[in-house]
Amino acid sequence: MIYICIPAFDEAATIGPLLWKIRRVMSEFPRDYELLVLDDASTDGTDEVLAPYARVLPLTVLRNGERQGYAASVERLLREAVRRASHPKRDILITLQADFTDAPDSIPALVKRIEGGADLVEAVLTGNGAALPRAQRWTRRSVPVLLRRAALPEGIRDPLSGFRAYRVSVLKRTLASVNGKPLLSQQGWAANVELLLAVAPHTRRADATEVVPRYEHRQRETRFRPWSTLVDLWHLSRLARRAPRPAEP
Repeated sequence: MIYICIPAFDEAATIGPLLWKIRRVMSEFPRDYELLVLDDASTDGTDEVLAPYARVLPLTVLRNGERQGYAASVERLLREAVRRASHPKRDILITLQADFTDAPDSIPALVKRIEGGADLVEAVLTGNGAALPRAQRWTRRSVPVLLRRAALPEGIRDPLSGFRAYRVSVLKRTLASVNGKPLLSQQGWAANVELLLAVAPHTRRADATEVVPRYEHRQRETRFRPWSTLVDLWHLSRLARRAPRPAEP
């Protein structure tokens, strides 16, 4: 089973087209899949947009009564998928954004790399670097310096990316290791890095597939905050230390 997990807050303009695009992609890629969307107390009618899709797609909509933020939304989705998975070593979880900036066409490439033996696959932005907003280009250039001591999975090229595929067994072991405590505490893109640090001890092999940025599809202002992201990454880097990470069988 492939669990496609999408955190959403005020994404009424794009969540419907995104789900329909995923449906088209998966109709040409014969794998069983479930869509899990977490509506983080949206106020723009996102819930109303989702309702008809739940009747025609393998879609489960989770909702927060009050806004919890990106990290808590992602973590709830991870826990729900792990709870549902009946074959964790074979099942796959994919995270992507609800603003349609992550291309569903790349889902098959992510899945095939997991099926080929990877435990974690990241989508790495490629193409014309000028297509990235200036603040994001600047932040990405700073990441290697900030995270030079961080024990990230070997081969990771874009730790800020939230478009990834995981073997569910890796996430299951990661969640078990925190003994019921929250897994993620950072917000925004820093939470993506924090998740990488958490799964690193349980990841034997990481891989990547290149994707083209699609920021022109976003229908709202960006929520990316470069300064707060860099501060959060600096705090994470202080906590992270390189150490031997024997993979669990």
